[in-house]
Amino acid sequence: MAAKVELVPQVADPPEGTVVFLIGMRINSFWKVHRWLPSFTAMVPMLVELHKQKEYGFLGARTWIGRTVVVIQYWRSMDELMAYAHDTDAAHRPAWGRFNRTVADNGAVGIYHEAYVVDPARMHTVYRNMPPFGIAAATDSRPQRAVPVPRERGSGSRQERSTT
Repeated sequence: MAAKVELVPQVADPPEGTVVFLIGMRINSFWKVHRWLPSFTAMVPMLVELHKQKEYGFLGARTWIGRTVVVIQYWRSMDELMAYAHDTDAAHRPAWGRFNRTVADNGAVGIYHEAYVVDPARMHTVYRNMPPFGIAAATDSRPQRAVPVPRERGSGSRQERSTT
C-alpha cells in the first residue's frame, strides 16, 4: 500500500543529534561482476538486521541503485552509529573485513560513507504533496508554519510566505 500523500506542507522535526548517514558504492568495472556483486549484496543483511534490532539506534533508510548506489540512513546518534560499525557481533564488521580482504585495492568497486549530525536549528526541509519522506519519515514532521510577508509597494494585499 502506498503511503498517504500529505497535502499540508510539512517540515522535518528531528531530535537534536540525529545523524544523516550516506553510504554506498560505485561500480568502476561493470564486467568484473565477481568483484562488485559481493559488496552490492553485503548491505542487504545489514539493513535487515538494523530494521529488526532498533536498539542499535537505526531509524530508517532509503536506497537508490545505479552505477553509484546510495543508501541514506538515519540514526539516533553518532555514538550509536559508530558502536554498530565496530560491533563484532553485528553484520557490518565481518562485511567490512571481507571487503578489505577481497576487494579493497583492485579498483573494480569503490565505497564511501559520510555522516552528519543534525542541528535542527540550522537545517531546512520542505515536503509538499509528499508522503512521509527522508529525515521526516525516519523521525518526525510537523506542519510548515506560514508567516506574513511585507507588502510590496503598490500592492494592496498581504502575502504569506512559508517558513520552517
